[in-house]
Amino acid sequence: MIKEEIHQKIVNKMKEVEVWFRSKRDTYQVPIYSSYDIRDSGFKITNVDANIYPAGFNNICPTDQEHAPELMRYYIDRHYGKAVRKILLLTEEHTNNPYYWSNIASLKKIMTEADLNVQIAIPRAKNSGALEMQTAAGERLGVCPAYFENQKITACEFESDLIVSNNDFSEYYAEWGAEILSPMNPPRELGWYQRKKSNYFKFYNEIATEFAKLIDIDPWNLTVETELYSHFDLADDQSKEQLAQKVDEMLARIKEKYRKFQIAGEPFVFIKNNSGTYGLGVVKVASANEVRNFNYKSRKKMKAAKGGRDVEEVIIQEGVPSITRAEGITAEPAIYLIGCKLAGGFLRTHADKDETESLNSPGAIYKRLCVSDLNISVEEHPLENVYGCVARLGLLAIGRETEFMKVNYKSYLK
Repeated sequence: MIKEEIHQKIVNKMKEVEVWFRSKRDTYQVPIYSSYDIRDSGFKITNVDANIYPAGFNNICPTDQEHAPELMRYYIDRHYGKAVRKILLLTEEHTNNPYYWSNIASLKKIMTEADLNVQIAIPRAKNSGALEMQTAAGERLGVCPAYFENQKITACEFESDLIVSNNDFSEYYAEWGAEILSPMNPPRELGWYQRKKSNYFKFYNEIATEFAKLIDIDPWNLTVETELYSHFDLADDQSKEQLAQKVDEMLARIKEKYRKFQIAGEPFVFIKNNSGTYGLGVVKVASANEVRNFNYKSRKKMKAAKGGRDVEEVIIQEGVPSITRAEGITAEPAIYLIGCKLAGGFLRTHADKDETESLNSPGAIYKRLCVSDLNISVEEHPLENVYGCVARLGLLAIGRETEFMKVNYKSYLK
């Protein structure tokens, strides 16, 4: 298994690895939190999705949730100073999903236990009035309307030191104005209204390749081939044919790698919305003809962008099967970071999906996965787990993506 080989390679170069991570990390601005979907195929371990505005904190192992406040306090002190105490926690707007609000309740608890004063807020008109949202456990959360006034985001006259956004900004909120003076982390400019998966995976593959060379493994074991297709139009036969040809070419390249590494099985790819989240706009295909003959279900999936917007750009991404199992069911790790430190995670499982399919879909169930569960000792040498290492590579890619997009975190101290 490649996981054990990567562990051993890291142990062999532990000092160089930590120096490398530190030098990269200190170069970039990094978000207050992030999450990474990891696929482990036995021959490849890689990041297949990254979220800068993650939900799901309610699914993190209780032991890890106990340690999360000290990570939160460390990040705030390091990047904003010890004077920061008042946090406006900005939520998604168009959801009554009680599990989402359980996520917000967990985030508020982490921040409160980090000695922060937290006010939950939702984008609304100034005079729309306060709301009460309910979690899956029946807890009721008071939520203030957040509105733009005098170049600041305000909610219930709460004077925040920092806005922490759990809204992924698939919607731009143009009425908020081009320049928000309130410090926000992650910044609105990293939202899905302009962020592109193609950019992220370009930088992830660059960073993962650098790391692979450092520890002396083949970069293919840590990267995921990803190609942008920017003329996507389901109603246009020429567009579909071009996409089909690109799928065929990528499948041929992956098949050649399978031959080189003596891997059994047939390759497949995913077609994904280039600006999307929540697992929307994702279709698996194993041949060019599947693209040419997209059925109704596939067409419906590719039109399912968040907020009902059309999918105009897609990425074609190498499919990575999962050997991870939880109680006999196909699973994949989701790893959460607070700043650059491991904060926890869970196993996403789906009883109706096999090892080649996307598990981030309705019907997914989340199983316990603690940071302590992931730690492995090789030759009595304490070692950070490989999944956590891949997540940290993802964080560096977000840092490089942020730099590429020329986004700055207001009031952020490197």
